[in-house]
Amino acid sequence: MFILPETKFYSWKKYQCAYTEYGSDNDSQSLPLVLIHPIGVGLSGIFWHRFLKAITDCDGNYKVYNPDLLGCGESDLPRIAYDPKDWANQLNIFLENVVKKPCILVVQGASFPISVYMAAGDLKCDLIKGLILSGPPAWNIMTNGGNSKISDIVWNLFFDSFVGSLFYKYAQRRKFIESFSIKQLFANADGVDAEWLDMLEKGAIDPKNRYAVFSFLAGFWRKDYTKLMRKLDQKILLLMGESASSVSKDGFKESPDQRIELYGKNIANLEGKKISGRNVLPYESTKEFLKEVRLFVDNF
Repeated sequence: MFILPETKFYSWKKYQCAYTEYGSDNDSQSLPLVLIHPIGVGLSGIFWHRFLKAITDCDGNYKVYNPDLLGCGESDLPRIAYDPKDWANQLNIFLENVVKKPCILVVQGASFPISVYMAAGDLKCDLIKGLILSGPPAWNIMTNGGNSKISDIVWNLFFDSFVGSLFYKYAQRRKFIESFSIKQLFANADGVDAEWLDMLEKGAIDPKNRYAVFSFLAGFWRKDYTKLMRKLDQKILLLMGESASSVSKDGFKESPDQRIELYGKNIANLEGKKISGRNVLPYESTKEFLKEVRLFVDNF
């Protein structure tokens, strides 16, 4: 059984933010990894536990930091509408005050906008030397901004209301989590096992976790990141699942090969690869994901 290390905390603004760390600074010869978990019902840094077990069991010495985003896991859970810039600011403080050295970000799914703000533009942190992207959103989702006014209306009238709290009670049910995971996340339904369901069900117990989830669903992260992404100058590895799925608002279906091609054409220093799995590669295809991470890090 994989035993999690003691949770540590740091302050950002008026909030307490949680993280765990793995490996020894003295043993590691490579840049440390900083993990950025996805946003969703029951999700937090615990999403990475299979990957963390695998990387701590392997024959290399890697330093890894696993923070909980504000509103998730063991970090404070304020009732606010979260923007990716909020989380980017939080994590930049984490890099500057906890990590304190050059590092590589490992980013799951639609948390990619958080790392874009961290690694480019006005918020750019010079400690970030590389990025590993696990199944980022379709290119046209990242370049076609949402409507902030509609997001505000949806947040105020639905999510931040009694109706929203009822919806969360529905969404935190094990049956809903299982159905969503099979339809949207895993290539093989058998991968949606008791370990995955127990993890998310437990993580969703505190109703205050819903504010981060609802911020994501309201679309506050939907913006045009074209200019920022083209400013990314770090070395980047993009990993796509062979069964990855994505459908945009206008119904355009983007294949894994198309997504790799579009990102590669528009972002410098980016290499794309496919591995088995669908949309949660660090959990579903842990061994293959770890192999590619190690290859990237060891040859950095």
